[in-house]
Amino acid sequence: MAVAMRVCFFAIAILILGGCDTPEKATDQPAAMQADAEAESDEPDISITLEAAQMDWVGAQIFRNECAGQFDCLVHWNEGEKFPSLGIGHFIWYPEGIEGRFVESFPALIQYMKQRQASVPEWLRELEPFDAPWPDREAFLAGQDSVEVAELREFLAGTQGLQAEFIVRRARQSLNDVVAAAPKGQREAVQSRLKALTATPGGIYALMDYVNFKGEGLSQTERYKGQGWGLLQVLLAMEREAGGQSTLASFREAAGYVLKRRAENAENPIERERWLNGWLKRLETYKEPAEMKAAT
Repeated sequence: MAVAMRVCFFAIAILILGGCDTPEKATDQPAAMQADAEAESDEPDISITLEAAQMDWVGAQIFRNECAGQFDCLVHWNEGEKFPSLGIGHFIWYPEGIEGRFVESFPALIQYMKQRQASVPEWLRELEPFDAPWPDREAFLAGQDSVEVAELREFLAGTQGLQAEFIVRRARQSLNDVVAAAPKGQREAVQSRLKALTATPGGIYALMDYVNFKGEGLSQTERYKGQGWGLLQVLLAMEREAGGQSTLASFREAAGYVLKRRAENAENPIERERWLNGWLKRLETYKEPAEMKAAT
């Protein structure tokens, strides 16, 4: 579906939940998108299946979460961070000499764009090494009116469908890796929770968005006081939730617990004082779309 997940889903009317201050964070396919992750264990694959309209909804939700539909937000540098965030998924791009704890994703996106034969700006293609060309936020802000930044925004605005495909691929590839990384005694429970989440559009959206938002939870550098905050940590924390609630509701509550723990463990008070409230508000969108039925 090359650009069958194209800019059409961004024509959906987008309600603005907030501005750009949201830190971090395929080949042609038929209308019914389905892909099975390659298992690295004896466990069955976990698949992601969405109809075209459901994919439109998921893509619009992620774009709203990261950029609130704002064009300028496609190339942005959050206060308090050492890297710019780009595109609908606010993909991280480190400047030269910066080795952050968060997993970098923008170079992989551009590599994917090249494979899909997108018209990547020439200056971006020729960048060597492929590091963000601004050493810090001050330099980035000073160059906001440059031809390069304008060209980059236009490029990212025109390739939203490919960016959504990239997010889908990352989420797919993550699922079995997450199961394999879980403690042996909890792998079956983690896999069961993932299968339940991938059975509905709302659950798939929550998985895709959370992986794009806070990562898989597999990197040892993404830890505060030894505790991570990615998808794996949320799935493990779901055992804290009991009662007759849905798997998606349990995931949402566990994610809130994990993100609050992260903010409390963070050395930088900005996470508690400014960012946490936005993170929790984002989790409130992890619900089933009322107007759609689950893919079958």
